[in-house]
Amino acid sequence: MWGLQMRRFFLLLFIVSISYSSFSETITAAGDPWPPFLDPESPNEGIVLEIARAAYKTQGYEVEMKFVPWARAVHGVKEADYDVLLGTWHTKEREEFLLFSDAYLENEIKFIKREDDSFEFTGMDSLTDKNVGIVRGYGYGDEFLNATNFRRPEGKDLLISIKKLVNDRIDLTLEDEIVARAMLKKQAPHLLKKIKFTKNALSTNSLHVTSGLKNSKHKEYIKAFNEGFKEIKSNGSFEKILKKYGF
Repeated sequence: MWGLQMRRFFLLLFIVSISYSSFSETITAAGDPWPPFLDPESPNEGIVLEIARAAYKTQGYEVEMKFVPWARAVHGVKEADYDVLLGTWHTKEREEFLLFSDAYLENEIKFIKREDDSFEFTGMDSLTDKNVGIVRGYGYGDEFLNATNFRRPEGKDLLISIKKLVNDRIDLTLEDEIVARAMLKKQAPHLLKKIKFTKNALSTNSLHVTSGLKNSKHKEYIKAFNEGFKEIKSNGSFEKILKKYGF
């Protein structure tokens, strides 16, 4: 009798697992390493991915992350090669090919300067004639990207821009201070002593999940995140994730 009951029990478990997998769909996300928000070297791959996975799980989705250069990630989501970008700043240009979720976190974008530089950001006029290094494909805001009184040499990542900065090849670069410090601590800690951050920020940018308009399920993916995010906020999961990362 015990053997028969156990066989029935394991059969039931098998049926439940098959049923769950049949209703679970995998969403492919793309982005570049951006610690502590997206971090392939951390156990849970960063706070952004933890939030996204928790939110999507409540709606029956799993999230598979692909770490690629940011410009490739944006192009891939635009062309529906990937399903979503998890950490997207809003720009008008991106509205032409992406659907945005509700905001779920914020970044405060500050200018990075050489340690001995007295520069302080006081508006776009204060950037006149400067070379401000940017990461190719990042959305720094329409006012910054459309300004014509300074130059914006591009690089594939922030570390390249900071190396240019300390070697006097550009005047400034910019990034969320938390992200910049985390990246340098891991990849080039000796550079931390050679840079400073402005007190004033360029902007406070909200973070969104986005899906390409060419993706046949883009509305479904964004709606699922929005609903899932509401759920993890109400059940306390979101607050636990924030505390885990010291936010």
